[in-house]
Amino acid sequence: MEFIDYYKILGLQKTATTDEIKKAYRKLARQYHPDVNPNNAEANKKFQQLNEANEVLSDPEKRKKYDKYGKDWQHGEAYEQQQRQYQQRPGAEFAGNFEGGGDFSDFFSSMFGGGGGRQRRGKMRGQDLNATLQLQLREAFETHQKTITINGKNVRITIPAGIENGQVIKLRGYGSPGQTEGPAGDLFITFNIVNDTPFKRVGNDLHLTQEIDLYTAMLGGDLTLDTLHGKVKLKIKPETPNNSKTRVKGKGFPVYKSEGMFGDLYITYVVKLPEHLTEKHIELFTALSKL
Repeated sequence: MEFIDYYKILGLQKTATTDEIKKAYRKLARQYHPDVNPNNAEANKKFQQLNEANEVLSDPEKRKKYDKYGKDWQHGEAYEQQQRQYQQRPGAEFAGNFEGGGDFSDFFSSMFGGGGGRQRRGKMRGQDLNATLQLQLREAFETHQKTITINGKNVRITIPAGIENGQVIKLRGYGSPGQTEGPAGDLFITFNIVNDTPFKRVGNDLHLTQEIDLYTAMLGGDLTLDTLHGKVKLKIKPETPNNSKTRVKGKGFPVYKSEGMFGDLYITYVVKLPEHLTEKHIELFTALSKL
């Protein structure tokens, strides 16, 4: 996996606090979110890098290794294990006491098969993999299972309801196999959610623009809507103005990994004026205008 400077990606110094990391990630994630930058490959790449940086720097153990080993941080555990083994041997000189100022790259290169006169092959973690999975919005509404093919193998995964567009989940151990009995890498799946509904998703809420005729707007009436939850019957109040909004509580999108919790449904009523008026219609509207 290509190395990136996680601090640089988030616009932070190495002394940044946990709260500063969290705030920087949230700000930039909103800026580069796929919903804000549709069909923008660079923004999508940046968003994935932000997720990767946040996952490492927001985890104290991962951040500690990253700060210590830099681009080789994923091999830090293997290095420390090798160091302990050599220190237990009387008179042994461990190859980690580098000449030239503590650059771990030479050590990892020799340890994991990169050449050099003193090759000591240790367990090497497999490479992480990235994949994109497209879902319809209706699919993201319910927890379901999908089978994807990774490295020629079929992997069945459970996708929780409420997954967001651009969200990345990690499947530990589903990346490339390790070398010399090392652990496999991880698989990072980015979800691309296509909206196949008349609803607009904003977080956990859904928004719908619904036409009503002039007579229902003036006199009131009943309206049956097809929602992702099924049919919902609404009462429209008399004298409902154009572009008025109403909220249907709990009929929005499911909250990710919070079973039984949903956002709300917001409906904007657009009053459709009658067309192709007959002489009788014109007569009646004229009479109304004089009242």
